[in-house]
Amino acid sequence: MRPGARAFLLFLAAAACRAASPPAAAPDYAQFGTPDQAAGREAIERARRAVPDQCYLEFNLRILPRRGEARVVPGRLWGSRGEKGPLVRIVLDPGAPDERRWLVRGGIEPAVWRSSGRGPVLPADSFEPLWGGVELTPFDLQLTFLYWPDEQLIGVNRVIGRPANAFVFRPPPAFAARHPEVAGVRAHLDSQYDVPLQTEILGADRVLKTLSLVDVKLIGGQAIAREVDARDEATRDKTRFEVSAAALGLDLSPMLFDPARLGDDVSPPAGKRLVRFGP
Repeated sequence: MRPGARAFLLFLAAAACRAASPPAAAPDYAQFGTPDQAAGREAIERARRAVPDQCYLEFNLRILPRRGEARVVPGRLWGSRGEKGPLVRIVLDPGAPDERRWLVRGGIEPAVWRSSGRGPVLPADSFEPLWGGVELTPFDLQLTFLYWPDEQLIGVNRVIGRPANAFVFRPPPAFAARHPEVAGVRAHLDSQYDVPLQTEILGADRVLKTLSLVDVKLIGGQAIAREVDARDEATRDKTRFEVSAAALGLDLSPMLFDPARLGDDVSPPAGKRLVRFGP
């Protein structure tokens, strides 16, 4: 990633194709005393203000259980931003009898809808797996924890060779009542671009799940995550989100992200707009 470049770092699809803030100065790794909480809050504010580019991705979900056979589920993703936060529309196994569609809204007012192909559109839970055996859920896409009011900067470190601010976010009472198994989220945000490099969903006494950036690709000076791993720390089952093609800078209709239109078929962008990645 070139200093000063406009960086697009898609973590999974979280806030899909979200533009990072202008790069800040690289942090000093010689830490003395307690972390600067005011500086940490400024970094979180920059992460919240990051504006997603409208984009389209083609990807594979590689289901990699610790025991048993691996499987691959193809998918398509459209990303944008609405008045209430980032929006992601996903179609898994498009055109197949078991096709599944999702509309995920992140930000301060998160919401999720799903549909089986052209079936009825229903509200869904943020912790429902996107597909049977997949370790990814809508919660992993929403970045809702960035808006939780109880946060703490715990240090500065390196993740995948990048400088990162490490935070712990504690859920508000309403969330904790619905999901008592989640004690918090530990997130490592790139110190220059304020985007997640790794997140860990925490239980009361252990890490429940880890999402890690594996590989980044540049498209015209903009970076997207080529591969992201989601791993269940209890079972060690893993899902790899692997992008095979991308189109950035699109002009998408708001109707694409209307829950009532989730049953409508949507065509991918013209082939000339897509940048395809090799194996």
